[in-house]
Amino acid sequence: MSEDGVAAAGAARRGGRRPKGVVRSGLVQAGVELARTGGPGAVTLREATRIVGVAPNAAYRHFADRDALLNAVCVEAMRSLVERMDHELGLVTARPGSRDRAVARLGAVGTAYLGFAASEPGLFDTVFAVPGHLRFAEGLSGGDAEGRTPLSVLGGVLDELVTAGALPAERRPGAEFTVWSCVHGMAMLRNHGPLRDMPRAENAALADALFAFILRGL
Repeated sequence: MSEDGVAAAGAARRGGRRPKGVVRSGLVQAGVELARTGGPGAVTLREATRIVGVAPNAAYRHFADRDALLNAVCVEAMRSLVERMDHELGLVTARPGSRDRAVARLGAVGTAYLGFAASEPGLFDTVFAVPGHLRFAEGLSGGDAEGRTPLSVLGGVLDELVTAGALPAERRPGAEFTVWSCVHGMAMLRNHGPLRDMPRAENAALADALFAFILRGL
């Protein structure tokens, strides 16, 4: 549990005053941990309140229903995916503005996406669990200053390909959706399909082939 959740639980047991926002933050972090271990189906208000240490009805002061909590957990899952992408992008060392850099950054985004799906399958599934999750394309809520989403990060890298001369400008519109479909399909085949039993080396080679295929298509 997060420090906020621990603080909320301790305050609840002592009957003390809880700082504003602590319970809500604790419930969201509890939901994130539930999703991490059990996927979106494991996120419930009752279990989240049990983890935080508050009465079950306390959750309704912050969330109208279970879907509202799941929505907040979805946002946090997307934020984690953006952080993974930022990490991989930070490892690219090719010369700024070069074609090699733009291509490498596209690969980094794909590597991050597949890596997140493999290492955080519960959170990965949770990203897409809430109806109306086009937030994935529209920007994160909850105080994200830049409103960055996994899809907007991908879009920015595709813009870099155009600037570097690696992607014709006339092919840029909507390219993020075709690229996303390819990489997401690979992630789903790995997590829930026949590729989940494929040896790691073969799976890595298949990912490399997918990225090469995407570049040829672009």
